[in-house]
Amino acid sequence: MSQARRVAIAAQGLERARPATVTLRHLTDTIKRIGLLQIDSVNVLARAHLLPLFARLGPYDTTLLERATGHAPRRILETWAHEASFVPATTFPLLTWNRRRWSRMDPVAFEAKQPGLLSLVREIATEHGPLTSREIEAFVHRDQARRPEGHWGWSWSPAKTASELLFDAGTFTPARRNAQFERVFDLTERVVPPAIRETLDCPKEDAIRELVRIAVRAHGIGTVRCFADYFRFPQRDTARALGELEAVGEVIPVEVTGWQRPTWMHAGARVPRTVDAQALLAPFDPLVFERRRLLELFGMHYRLEIYTPAHKRQYGYYVLPFVLGEHLVARLDLKHDRSHNQLLVRSAFSEEPRTDAGDQTPWPDRGAISQALAAELSTMATWLGAGEVAVEDHAPGDLTGELSAALE
Repeated sequence: MSQARRVAIAAQGLERARPATVTLRHLTDTIKRIGLLQIDSVNVLARAHLLPLFARLGPYDTTLLERATGHAPRRILETWAHEASFVPATTFPLLTWNRRRWSRMDPVAFEAKQPGLLSLVREIATEHGPLTSREIEAFVHRDQARRPEGHWGWSWSPAKTASELLFDAGTFTPARRNAQFERVFDLTERVVPPAIRETLDCPKEDAIRELVRIAVRAHGIGTVRCFADYFRFPQRDTARALGELEAVGEVIPVEVTGWQRPTWMHAGARVPRTVDAQALLAPFDPLVFERRRLLELFGMHYRLEIYTPAHKRQYGYYVLPFVLGEHLVARLDLKHDRSHNQLLVRSAFSEEPRTDAGDQTPWPDRGAISQALAAELSTMATWLGAGEVAVEDHAPGDLTGELSAALE
């Protein structure tokens, strides 16, 4: 189990020394290594896609990601992967078949309800793009822009719904996200780099095999369920692709103590004797995507409690696990309190020490955990532009006192 943990951490690039100065090359190489960045609008700490890069690279200029995603030739593109995600441009053609499919957003039903609107929105983007859905709506005639009866798109306007349907269909691709975090749509052929345009119709079976290859490399070690979850496609297709990769020696079957199901490891995965990881992992970090794997590999039962009523939350609103060495040793509820210029610790809980045969890095003592957390929080505060780290008065958790002392 210890060896499997180290393989997983190394595969995610969390054990590597952070560069003194982060360049665009560092950023794009990191995204290629982990395969994708999940996008989420929650901004209580920082945008979800920014945090996995900080965990691996340390403080970096977030405008580098804006350059990679918003300026031609784009190195990184937005598409539908694990969820809405940024992926390397070379991965984009592998996901054209994997579009979002929402029962409440049926293009045939929409066309019947709003005849001609999909074509009109496409024409507007062709002539005036890139545009947000609000800007598209401004071009649509007032009568056509009136909200339809019923429950279209969670109260989206018809123009907004049409824009998202064209995104789902692959006609539109976001050219960037604006300051309000809205998608800025344009025709896909104008967004993707020229070298990618000729490969947009990759056959589904070939695409799945390549995506499984990426998922296995990003995991280092895992099961069919783990690899399928990474890009959210069926386990049956994943198993078939794994068989093909195993046949050519790219993945090898292995056994992990306590896992009672078939497991594979990437043939090129590093198996370090120790890992010197120290990072706060966002709820949408690829290492914590698959919660069963997280529990079995690291012993952490982890759930996102954003949508849990406040009085029922166990750990907090936006909780980040903390990896130190090869263990997840703590979890913190964090908030960037912009009005008070603080990185606010709203809770801090230690994990129950766990040791397995073959552990190369023993479970650190509480003092070492608090000191490492204080250092990581101070670095994060500087990156966020927060003037200080503060532990909230009466913050719950058994680590709050020691962490407060370490910060002082």
